[in-house]
Amino acid sequence: MRLLSQTILLVAALSVALPAAAADPIRIGAVVSATGPASFLGEPERNTLQMQADALNAAGGLLGRPVEIIILDDETDVNKAVLAADRLLKKDNVVAVVGPTVSGNSLAVAPKIEAAKAPMVSMAAAEKIVKPVNAWIFKTAQSDRLAVGRILAHAKAKGYKKLAILTVSDGYGQAGREVLKEMVPAGGLELIGDEVYGPKDTDMTAQLTKLKGANPDAIICWGTNPGPAVVAKNRVQLGITTPLYMSHGVASKKFIELAGEAAEGLLLPAGKLTVADQLPEADPQKALLLAYSKAYEDRFKAPASAFGGYGYDALMLVAEAIKAGGDASPAAIRDNLEKIAGFPGITGVFKFTPTDHNGLDETAFVMVTIAGGDFKLLPQEQ
Repeated sequence: MRLLSQTILLVAALSVALPAAAADPIRIGAVVSATGPASFLGEPERNTLQMQADALNAAGGLLGRPVEIIILDDETDVNKAVLAADRLLKKDNVVAVVGPTVSGNSLAVAPKIEAAKAPMVSMAAAEKIVKPVNAWIFKTAQSDRLAVGRILAHAKAKGYKKLAILTVSDGYGQAGREVLKEMVPAGGLELIGDEVYGPKDTDMTAQLTKLKGANPDAIICWGTNPGPAVVAKNRVQLGITTPLYMSHGVASKKFIELAGEAAEGLLLPAGKLTVADQLPEADPQKALLLAYSKAYEDRFKAPASAFGGYGYDALMLVAEAIKAGGDASPAAIRDNLEKIAGFPGITGVFKFTPTDHNGLDETAFVMVTIAGGDFKLLPQEQ
């Protein structure tokens, strides 16, 4: 499987024109937030999906048929996400849906997916997308629980005992807050501060001032851009020196651009793509990560991000299910997705089971810091 993924990426990088056979296309739908507040997530996902569909077709398609990827932009709007999914399922008759990009939209779309009995591979992070298990829904982004686990392990190793959290009030933040409130005390640590901010808030000094007054050993901020960048800047403005952890939702260069010098020294769990060139040579994902990064940068003249990797994994997992079963019907894709094991992707090495539709473990994350305007793998991860 690893060789196949790398070969397809190489085809994309070389732009080899080997069209798939002229047969009825296999239509796969995608709902992405290419515009709106989550565009920093959805744009690289959209780009990657198109790149990999082209690569699949250049390599001969699937089952001798071309792949047609139908990508709709939900503009980071939950109602538009539902409408987009409805169109893909009822009008375009897709065999599977990739996306949506964000957690709230993925959860909103789920009833449509279940009613249509077509598999969906979400690119969002919230654990509740796949827990409890829905037979038709999978996801590629690492679950919040894995990210929180890596943060808490690092905090314990540093001797931190009292933690405070600052979370955004959207679907991603609410899901993360629930897991944090469960895992912090369960891990033998004390949660002494719990503040929330809105996704459109532009100043979090009030929340940070309250947390500073609680005197925690470290603060964990859970959100996606632009809020965490505001938190980072406000922290510096308030003279807070308490260590600040971010979630994996900011693991892209865009966050560093938004936060500027205030990003220096922050800590976060990140997918391995973020620091691919710093990984040990023996890492099972390293070659694929470097190949994907080069293919993306060559085509789009921009750095690859872990978020685009969610799109890569979603489409390639659907493709793997189709090839493994020799069948592109929705029910067969669902059944064969659930049988995938040991599939190296951009996000991690996937192993789906009937009780695990995320298929990742703690090795899907490494702990990084931000130094000199870039992500650096922490020494203990090397």
